[in-house]
Amino acid sequence: MNKLLTYLLLSFFLLLPTNLLAAHGVSVDGTLKYGPDFKQFEYVSDKAVKGGTLILHDIGSFDKMNPFTLKGNAPFGLETYVFEPLAVSSEDEPFAAYGLIAKDIKLAPDKKSVTFTLDERAKFSDGSPVTVEDVKYSLETLKSKKAHPFYQIYLQNITGADILDKQRIRFNFDRPNRELHMIAAQLPVLNKSFYEKYGFDPTGTTAAMTPPVGSGPYIVKDFNPGKSITYQRNPNYWALNRPVRKGMFNFDTVTIKYFKDQIVSVEAFKAGEFDVMMVNIAKQWQRDLKGRRFESGELIKKRFPHKNDAGMQGFVFNTRRKLFKNRQVRRALGLALDFEWTNKTLFFDQYTRANSYFSNSYLAASGLPGQEELALLEPFRDKIPPEVFTKELKPPTTLPPSSLRANLRLAKKLLNSAGWKVKNGVLTDSSGTPFIFEILLVSPSFERVMAPYVKNLAKLGIKASYRTIDAALYTDRIKSFDFDMVVNVFGQSQSPGNEQRDYWASSSAGRKGSRNLGGVASPVTDSLVEKIIYAQSQQELTTACKALDRVLWFNYYVVPNWYLAFHRIAYDAHLGIPKKLPLYYSPYQFINSWWRNPDQAKE
Repeated sequence: MNKLLTYLLLSFFLLLPTNLLAAHGVSVDGTLKYGPDFKQFEYVSDKAVKGGTLILHDIGSFDKMNPFTLKGNAPFGLETYVFEPLAVSSEDEPFAAYGLIAKDIKLAPDKKSVTFTLDERAKFSDGSPVTVEDVKYSLETLKSKKAHPFYQIYLQNITGADILDKQRIRFNFDRPNRELHMIAAQLPVLNKSFYEKYGFDPTGTTAAMTPPVGSGPYIVKDFNPGKSITYQRNPNYWALNRPVRKGMFNFDTVTIKYFKDQIVSVEAFKAGEFDVMMVNIAKQWQRDLKGRRFESGELIKKRFPHKNDAGMQGFVFNTRRKLFKNRQVRRALGLALDFEWTNKTLFFDQYTRANSYFSNSYLAASGLPGQEELALLEPFRDKIPPEVFTKELKPPTTLPPSSLRANLRLAKKLLNSAGWKVKNGVLTDSSGTPFIFEILLVSPSFERVMAPYVKNLAKLGIKASYRTIDAALYTDRIKSFDFDMVVNVFGQSQSPGNEQRDYWASSSAGRKGSRNLGGVASPVTDSLVEKIIYAQSQQELTTACKALDRVLWFNYYVVPNWYLAFHRIAYDAHLGIPKKLPLYYSPYQFINSWWRNPDQAKE
């Protein structure tokens, strides 16, 4: 999920009992690129026109119309197209946002509260006004056990909200935090009347598939569970001419078609069944996206650079399993991945090896820890792997003078020291239990990556297997941590904060639906996560991130994978794209500024 708002101090304000600092937008470093009278973001185009249809795709299915609950799967796009937050992130600033439903944001000087003034024009799709009661209901509901656990973790430092008048609402914080007002501004605003009528989590009932009422640019036009959903642009959309919406959400309808897997969807794209495809498989990009329609120019594939923090993609060990409790065992399994061979043979040398939990970012740890990092790490020296203090973050390599053979020899020593010995070709512990585990996959395309890794593990006497399962079942298994190993991406923003609890805190390790897939539960990571959340300056934030990076890295919670510093997108040539790219964006955020040329209004 994207991070939003910030804290710019602009003007003195005396309407409330406490003096406040007002802003049309806020940023993490106190500066904003766009002034109070800006007309539109620079990464949208004046040439964008409204009209036509955009057809996208997704994998799997959906069985509910509420994207904010744990059970079930909501259709792709629902949260973006139908719901809106109080403020909208800027995609060409590291961490900034500008008012949408909230036309004004006022951070108290003590940073223990923020007041939002709602735009009196804001309306839901049924014509009813967006009220402060709706905002308060949204906060209280998403903080409750009815909502996905992520929101309970992410919003936990917001203690509540006070309605000040018909247009103003104040969010209160338990303690000062440099980003809490930004987190508050990310709050998706729900229609209180709708959910009081149908229930917030009517799982298993007909109400579960009732299209929601939101304030966003689209409404749900129709849907066919398991096959498709179509969003129709609301002709009475209240924010059509707001600066943060100019040049965006240009298609009259957006349809999402569902496919069984990514391999099937490639052929469907080439056959013209949908318009845009984000490609995350190197083989598909290099070899499969070819043919007559590419040669004729009807379809285009292009790399779009970005400045995103790549975070960490890796094979995640579920340390809740006894098999993966030992840190050195996890390290040994990491030595069995031959990235260089994989990148050259399978990926056409397109990738860069992940070398940090903040890859491609200034937040990544480098060299040995400096004095400021040591101040955070020293109190936990007896609980931290010694390598944190003595080694740089470097993934295993098979480049000369290293080799896979040497790596496997070291892996064998580590396994032996942990009590695992090879008997009759099988790695077993002292009780004779064999080392067996399964890698759970959601896409069959990843099987070719796992095959050589599993083969290397077999050389150590480890019996690993991989299995691709249905997307809906995979999601349920992930939510309940029912796996040995999975492939996951821990995405990061340019300014990490509260979401780190959901990744690494002990409180999330046992919380169903959290993103702490590895089961990380340590007082060290807990402390460093809090240091990140309550950092008072950019320097403090950077130091805390680097210290956390080292602790996570040398605990070997994942086998580090790889990343790209660009998005690979294939698309219909009749789509219009802004010339100026944003800097910090996902492919789908980018697509929100595209349009269909008037003479190509696809039916």
